[in-house]
Amino acid sequence: MHILIAPNAFKNSLTAGVAALAIEKGLQQSNLNCTTQCFPIADGGDGTAAIIIQQLQGKLVSMQVHDPLGRIITASFGLIEDGKTAVIEMADASGLRLLKADELNPLRASSYGTGEMVKKALELGVNKILIAMGGSATVDGATGILSALDIKFLAGDSRELNNLPESLIELKSIDHSGIDPRILNCEVIVLCDVDNMLLGDNGSAAVFGPQKGADANAVKKLDTALAKFNDVTLQQFGKNMATAKYGGTAGGAAAGLYAHINASLVNGIDYLLQLTNFDQSLQKSDLLITGEGSIDEQTLNGKGPFGAASRAKAKGIPIIGLAGKIPAANNQKLNEYFNVLMAIGNEPSDIETALARTEENLIRTAKGIGDMLAIGKPSV
Repeated sequence: MHILIAPNAFKNSLTAGVAALAIEKGLQQSNLNCTTQCFPIADGGDGTAAIIIQQLQGKLVSMQVHDPLGRIITASFGLIEDGKTAVIEMADASGLRLLKADELNPLRASSYGTGEMVKKALELGVNKILIAMGGSATVDGATGILSALDIKFLAGDSRELNNLPESLIELKSIDHSGIDPRILNCEVIVLCDVDNMLLGDNGSAAVFGPQKGADANAVKKLDTALAKFNDVTLQQFGKNMATAKYGGTAGGAAAGLYAHINASLVNGIDYLLQLTNFDQSLQKSDLLITGEGSIDEQTLNGKGPFGAASRAKAKGIPIIGLAGKIPAANNQKLNEYFNVLMAIGNEPSDIETALARTEENLIRTAKGIGDMLAIGKPSV
């Protein structure tokens, strides 16, 4: 039996790569006679770029950028496809993990550092840029990225706005005259891990603002600022960011890049699996094991395990899904894609303990899976 091991990251606990190795270790400790391949996956969230760069044997470029609060840090991006494609992780320059809890302030946090990486990639002569947007600390509609590319956001007196995105409420016009011309000849693809729109109750500010430090008042200000940004964009350029699927990704950064540099917004897991030739590995497999921190009906909205499972299902390959949390009741929608769903915990515990034990729980659970699969099979 050949088993393909393709988990997403277990959020706040293990990277996808470490999770895959834990599952593999458990299978190796079992009585099952099998071969395995670790194929960690990501759906546009934090860690996506690293997986693409590793799978495609890219090289890293390190540079100094501004973090979400304007401090100088070192970040890196990858080059693949003979240096013609850059792979950028937004979280490396503009990520939530770069800030302490008491520093979170999405009214002032900027994606400018991600724009600096885009600009550096252009200097290196790329003709395609992939941006994985998960894990950002920003709700600025990509105004930081666009500012780094020399787009200007102006008040009514032609004064350039500072303190974006909070000051977007004063926005009267957007000046593209100084835009870096190289970006207009470069294909930009945004890998999205959510399908939220830009505005409203399910928009970027309302859904993701609180995770990034916004209280109810800040959420209202951010939504108003992004609505103003959209109004001016629609008036000047005829593009409605509010109707763009995936536009709410990374605090509206996806919508901003779609409208102002013609970026394509794509489902992150589908794009990654195609780019990394996942189907080729799947074709040689008898079983797929995938997973992430929680598997529920939201998983079916384009999350990593769903992307992997749907491809396996199309080929008639059985799928086991592992997670820290699964629905207590039988779920018919999930059953259509996962032959077996297993929670990896084995005793009641608080969330901190559960997160700390993820690796050992994956090893133990995978060993149990292997031992069950071995029943009735010769152990040569």
